[in-house]
Amino acid sequence: MDSQQAARLALACLDLTSLNDGDTEAEVIKLCARAHGPHGATAAVCVWPRFAALARRELPAGIAVAAVANFPDGSTDIARAVRDTREIVDAGAQEVDVVLPFAALMQGDERPVAELLAAVRKACDGLALKVILETGVLVSPALIARASQLSLDAGADFLKTSTGKTPVSATREAATVMLNAIAADPRHAHVGFKASGGIRTVNDATVYFGLVEQILGASALSPQRFRIGASSLLNDIEAVLGGTSAPPLAAPGTY
Repeated sequence: MDSQQAARLALACLDLTSLNDGDTEAEVIKLCARAHGPHGATAAVCVWPRFAALARRELPAGIAVAAVANFPDGSTDIARAVRDTREIVDAGAQEVDVVLPFAALMQGDERPVAELLAAVRKACDGLALKVILETGVLVSPALIARASQLSLDAGADFLKTSTGKTPVSATREAATVMLNAIAADPRHAHVGFKASGGIRTVNDATVYFGLVEQILGASALSPQRFRIGASSLLNDIEAVLGGTSAPPLAAPGTY
């Protein structure tokens, strides 16, 4: 596809995100306004749970609201994760992005991982559940594959790479493992993939277009099965579609 086609696909699959510690209501309102700009609408806006109701009020019905749970540390505190999730549900959001307890998994303790994901899945029944694996910390393909399988077993609708809060976020290698886990079991033919963190240009996004098409098929290149979690990516999308130069990139570790 050419750059314009790639930019339009990236826009349609974008979860426009702001998860900075100092986020304010005014900034979330501005974010929501950007989500339906002159070139079209994003798939979703992703915010902290406390801003989910505000985002839902500010956005047209065709743009989903996503909010994060157990974020960003991925603790084993089930009560906290469920509390976050219920706040998101009560706000009228459509999607929950929950952080898998990756530290527990690295220590070989799978029980709290499975229990937390099951509790969150139950608490957001009917909403899309995206499980954040934090692949830049897991690193090992075997651990990423195991995290993927535990998430799929718990009923995840998307596997998501990263919180965007660690030095390493989405990578081609991690994405390949996750996509292969989805493709390996026909019971998960509906499950999607979300690349998040460090994707700042349309060219960055095309890496993941290619992997998704190669492993899941061209039909998976849609918001129903593919998302990109980013904010500064929208700058480059608008620059490509508008034929202008992109503004400076956001600093690493921010959205």
